[in-house]
Amino acid sequence: MIAGKLALLAAAAFAGAAVYVSLVEQPARLRLADGPLLQQWQPSYRRATRMQGALALVATALGLGAWGGTGDARWLVGSALSLLNWPYTLLAIMPTNRLLMAIPPQEADARSRDLILRWGRLHAVRCGLGLGAAAAFVWALPERAEPRKIE
Repeated sequence: MIAGKLALLAAAAFAGAAVYVSLVEQPARLRLADGPLLQQWQPSYRRATRMQGALALVATALGLGAWGGTGDARWLVGSALSLLNWPYTLLAIMPTNRLLMAIPPQEADARSRDLILRWGRLHAVRCGLGLGAAAAFVWALPERAEPRKIE
């Protein structure tokens, strides 16, 4: 059951990173002026994309491995939620990302701020997918034996 535990670890790391970005980093950066706001968002996005993309794929692969080893569909549910981050990002978030990446920080204005606000709302869905995947993997973990009483 090591694959399942590692799937949970990857999904929890993904969810934790996504929640951190949404609840800590995004509100903090929104306090910046338009130019520094965009200047902070662009490199942060590049770094986070690699990490979160990899974590979603690892959680998916390990969850599929746990499903294959156990036949328990809950592992498949968690894997599907992890994998959904990819098409959601490509179809829903990527158009906004491309617009933001194309704006030089010295040309940042209210429009770039609005795009970052939109990005934050879109990114919140990734938090839900990550938390849902982690929850499905926790649900799929084998039941624990009752602890023995020491007398």
